[in-house]
Amino acid sequence: MIIPESELKAFLHNHQANPHGWLGMHPAKVKRKSGVVVRAFRRDAAKCSVVELDAPGQPAWPMEKLADEGFFEVFIPGKKIFHHQLRFETSWGDIHQVYNAYSFLPTLSEQDLYLFNEGNEHRIYDKLGAHPRKLGDVPGTAFAVWAPAASRVSLVGNFNGWDARYHPMRPLGGSGVWELFVPDVGEGELYKFAVWDAHGHMRLKTDPYGTRFEGPPNNAAIVHSPRHHTWGDGEWMARRAAQAGNPDRPMSVYEVHIGSWKRNLAEAGRCFTYRELAPMLADYVTDMGFTHIEVMPVAEFPFPGSWGYQVTGYFAPTHRWGTPEDFQFFVDHLHQRGIGIIVDWVPAHFPRDAFALAEFDGTHLYEHADPRLGAHQDWGTLIFNYGRHEVRCFLVASALSWLDRYHIDGLRVDAVASMLYLDYSRKEGEWIPNRYGGRENIEAIAFLRQVNDLVHHYYPGVLTIAEESTAFAKVSHPTSEGGLGFDYKWNMGMMHDTLLYFQKDPVHRKWSHDKLTFGMVYQYSEKFIMVYSHDEVVHLKGSMLAKMGAGTLADKAANLRALYGFVWTYPGKKLLFMGSEFGQRTEWNYDIGLEWQLLQHPEHEGLRLLVRDLNRLYLSEPALSTTDFRPESFRWVNGNDGDHSTISFLRFDAEGRTAWLVVGNFTPVTRTRFHVGVPHKGYWREVLNTNSSYYGGAGFGNHGGRPASTIPSDGFEQSLSLTLPGLSVLVFKWSADAPV
Repeated sequence: MIIPESELKAFLHNHQANPHGWLGMHPAKVKRKSGVVVRAFRRDAAKCSVVELDAPGQPAWPMEKLADEGFFEVFIPGKKIFHHQLRFETSWGDIHQVYNAYSFLPTLSEQDLYLFNEGNEHRIYDKLGAHPRKLGDVPGTAFAVWAPAASRVSLVGNFNGWDARYHPMRPLGGSGVWELFVPDVGEGELYKFAVWDAHGHMRLKTDPYGTRFEGPPNNAAIVHSPRHHTWGDGEWMARRAAQAGNPDRPMSVYEVHIGSWKRNLAEAGRCFTYRELAPMLADYVTDMGFTHIEVMPVAEFPFPGSWGYQVTGYFAPTHRWGTPEDFQFFVDHLHQRGIGIIVDWVPAHFPRDAFALAEFDGTHLYEHADPRLGAHQDWGTLIFNYGRHEVRCFLVASALSWLDRYHIDGLRVDAVASMLYLDYSRKEGEWIPNRYGGRENIEAIAFLRQVNDLVHHYYPGVLTIAEESTAFAKVSHPTSEGGLGFDYKWNMGMMHDTLLYFQKDPVHRKWSHDKLTFGMVYQYSEKFIMVYSHDEVVHLKGSMLAKMGAGTLADKAANLRALYGFVWTYPGKKLLFMGSEFGQRTEWNYDIGLEWQLLQHPEHEGLRLLVRDLNRLYLSEPALSTTDFRPESFRWVNGNDGDHSTISFLRFDAEGRTAWLVVGNFTPVTRTRFHVGVPHKGYWREVLNTNSSYYGGAGFGNHGGRPASTIPSDGFEQSLSLTLPGLSVLVFKWSADAPV
């Protein structure tokens, strides 16, 4: 035995931190004879020998078995390092010839490691994790994981009986990265990392860069290449790139939770897979006129009740609805049908699950050690340490990987407000000021700017959207102008104001009229998306229909139609959560499908038809969809008529050839001969009336339109004498090209 008994004992008890230093083949001198020593560890081998591949017919060198666990060694005098394999025989007589995992050079270069430690390796997802590949002509999988404080790391999986002694990994200098290429391990193998901390305690961790995972409770990563799908969306991708730098374009988004949009009732209500759902969802979204869908988080997550917002697999579509290729099919199909896809991305926090990122190497590696910086009190989760280069590199790579591997068109960044402020949801004494004594999270702000710039640099036309609920300045302004660099910001203020208004009994709305108008004070400070998201229909908030301040179903539906009419014609892009388009009666439940059976009732089908027609109107008229960020395209006609709870405004196209008048009456009282001022003489055609019987209303209106009279009103020299049905919004169009 050449290896010291103490080292062999240390190896067998998992106390060896650098296996490449003595496993495999190494130059050696024994009793003044030079040669090579070969060591191997094969858990299933009764006998083992070394075969020289470049010398066919050369007899194999039998190895001495030094431990019953399968540790073998041989000294071969007079030889230098040579190309070899191990030939081993099992106790049941099978003979195998394999490559030695410890005879390969590292699969990461010094440049890879330098850029990663610096925080600038933007494609680190192609380096860390598990990557099936060939080294020369040898197939296998390259594994790498970042665990700088670990005393040793081993790869475990179903290929080695989950025994941490059989594939210890090597540290790559001072980079904190551990690496191992394992021959003959291919796609489909389950694996984790056994990570020992500085005190010798072992943690079994799943791969932070894993591309596929099995479900709970085991949560193992699966060796998988996400590069198999043959994409057919080239035309879509070219059109998307051509739209780069033009945020003021039609955008109406349908927010979807994949597991509960629709269920397969013929099979006990199971979830549809990505592949099954793609054509159904595409048909529906196309018919409804939405331009995009936004899917709630699809990155792997263990707890269904988190809806995907507590992520443990930042690079992998969740296993719940299919494989990575199934998700790629889903995206590809939507693109080929002309539908964009935005995904919710969650860099603000991560869960404390012991198998995932928390205390990954025995230290607070991805999170802050101080809970005043590192713990989210609202959600019981942990906050990323954005000041650490490798953590920032991890998150940037996650964002870019979804755009690269899955052709995603936009990232809606969740909980941005919680990232911007160190005192977010904290009392005095529960947070630590920044280095200037302020409450802003300087590192998080720098990270958001970096990821937005890189997304736009590498993938022109891809959108980034901030869910940001405060008055933080310049969220949707370029970083070159001191902004955060997002393309859009959710308009949370207008959402809350309008819902507060429509929740009131119409008798009391006059006292809250400012809720409809205050949003214009800040409307052009950001590039806003008007949103009614899943957050508004959970946690006992009631569905959109249930929120409406009315007693009967018919009145609730009329209120909701009026709200949608107001919002779709008001400046800003649009987003609506699934089910809200037809007036889902109950709160959203992630574990069951939507109440599609309600569409047999006219109130619900009418709502759906209205949303469809609002989308079609929005898409067909540039004045309503490409002037959202031009203040001169909007003008109040009368925003002060709180006594009657009416409101009116104008939208104009860029050339001044068309004008749109929107009039809302938000009490049940039908008002006749109601004069509304207009800027142009001629005929104003009524193009939409939320009170139409087609939408489930009473059918009162203006017989297709009205000519402007010479009666002055609202500061204009002419006006329209209108019938305003109760709880309704009416839309009129004037065109310079129309006959007078």
